[in-house]
Amino acid sequence: MNVPVSRCHSLHAANELATERLLAARDARGVWTGLLSASALSTATAVSALASHYGPDSFEYEQYVVPAVGWLMAGQNADGGWGDTSFSYSNISTTMLVRAALSLAGKEDEYRPALARAAAYVESQGGVSGLKRRYGRDKTFAVPILANAAIAGQVGWNEVSRLPFELACFPQSWYRHLKLPVVSYAIPALVAVGQAIHHGRGGGNPLLRWLRNLAIEPSLRVLQRIQPASGGYLEAIPLTSFVAMSLISCDRGEHPVTQACLRFIRDTVRDDGSWPIDTNLATWNTTLALNALTGSVQNDRCRAEQDGNQLTAREHTALIAWLLDCQNTEPHPFTGAASGGWGWSDLSGAVPDADDTPGALLALRYYCAAADADPDVVARAKLAAAAGVQWLLDLQNRDGGWPTFCRGWGKLPFDRSGSDLTAHALRALYAWSELGHQRSESARQRGWRYLVRNQNEDGSWTPLWFGNQDHPQEENPVYGTAKCLMAYRDCGRLSDKPAQAAATWLLRVQNEDGGWGGDGHSSSVEETSLAVEALSACFDGLDRSNDTAGIQRGVDWLVSAVENGEQDRASPIGLYFAKLWYYESIYPLVFSTSALRGLTKSKMDS
Repeated sequence: MNVPVSRCHSLHAANELATERLLAARDARGVWTGLLSASALSTATAVSALASHYGPDSFEYEQYVVPAVGWLMAGQNADGGWGDTSFSYSNISTTMLVRAALSLAGKEDEYRPALARAAAYVESQGGVSGLKRRYGRDKTFAVPILANAAIAGQVGWNEVSRLPFELACFPQSWYRHLKLPVVSYAIPALVAVGQAIHHGRGGGNPLLRWLRNLAIEPSLRVLQRIQPASGGYLEAIPLTSFVAMSLISCDRGEHPVTQACLRFIRDTVRDDGSWPIDTNLATWNTTLALNALTGSVQNDRCRAEQDGNQLTAREHTALIAWLLDCQNTEPHPFTGAASGGWGWSDLSGAVPDADDTPGALLALRYYCAAADADPDVVARAKLAAAAGVQWLLDLQNRDGGWPTFCRGWGKLPFDRSGSDLTAHALRALYAWSELGHQRSESARQRGWRYLVRNQNEDGSWTPLWFGNQDHPQEENPVYGTAKCLMAYRDCGRLSDKPAQAAATWLLRVQNEDGGWGGDGHSSSVEETSLAVEALSACFDGLDRSNDTAGIQRGVDWLVSAVENGEQDRASPIGLYFAKLWYYESIYPLVFSTSALRGLTKSKMDS
């Protein structure tokens, strides 16, 4: 995009400032561990697990439960409910979990007025029926929430649907054929919560109850086998807490799985008494940062940036070596995923997936293109990339798209193919087309057809793992559309009709202030950065100068936001499992840096 000369100095200054802030966000290891938002939902589930096991006179109760309860009560919204983050609207799920936690912690009398307002909020949302409506036929989150409420004595066990925990005893490769009522990553909840319901409800068909009794110990062995060294399933505080409280309710508080869960919960508490949704997104954050700082696309091929404030060659090499060490080199015990993929963190609970693996593959490709890359590390990177490409190809669904974790599940929302995941996979496969994998071209063509079929009528795409709480359906088409456009950009397909329609849609939904946000609401650094990056490259390729005024307004908004320090204010655009909102401190830093560096590079080359 042609940036007016009068604005070039401010654009370059903003780029340097954004890059400087991103570089400063590294931890002592030199990686971008980031900081996930504190979560009322996570904190509530942790309190329920700890309070279920430790009495009010214990050291653990005083050290963990009491500060957490204080943190929760300070975050109650004016409507009586709680949201997932400090910037989130109230929702029935989090509010029910907080109420259950306060009951199990013995705090009902102390906070009676606040709990009365919370009860009124839950009632206004439809109570138990409202919770079930929120999740539809997906029982992954609704059933654990109701089980938590039943453990706290706030709903009857007869209101909690049974979960067939006995199915976990079948071979892992069978899971996708068994029509499980939970998503692929929720096997720990299926087992532990299922056993809690079996224990709490009693009764039922005598033969089925006898069979389930026989399955208790074998399914517990499954739980133990897939539990990571950290003790935290998926490094996720809510999932791990649900497992702990459920087993405790079955009088298995001393079971090794329960004790490992409780250790993980204690290990991940923050100084203010809260918990995040997950320990960290270190691998994901680091690949995003590396690709923002060192990657660009010119003439439809990858090449390394060599200008401006950036990583030194030594720093870049060290980060790539760290990233290579994060690759899974053995079949993963949690999902049964083959070796070759990357998860979101370097911690033991992370699972390889179809967003982090393409991010890592792109980071490796940019490194291999750098003139000062270490030859030995390049050799390692190419071997790792070959394994990563194979992993991605094997994960592709029959519909041509890519799911998150497991091929072929596809029945529930977070197991389906996703447009954002597919676009990311296409970028990575194209970047490594030099490997000459015979299946890659065919897989890419199927992926493009999937994107075309799943483009919305208005030209946008809906992502799987990101949302906007102001959108009517809590979706984030700005994120999804920008990410898909970047795939068209990287692969030299900007003249395709879907790309043109997507670019037109992005400009049509631009906010009056020049930025982008949800459904015409307040603009965010994250969404504006993504839209600006996608549009600037798109309209360079399409040469549609009549639309550059809108892009320029977006650039001006972004430059002003960086100059005013708004990079430090993250927005809750992240969607964790089952519509659980989060924000990440790295996102506004990395997305704005990527957009601004692309703009300044484009200007310098023009």
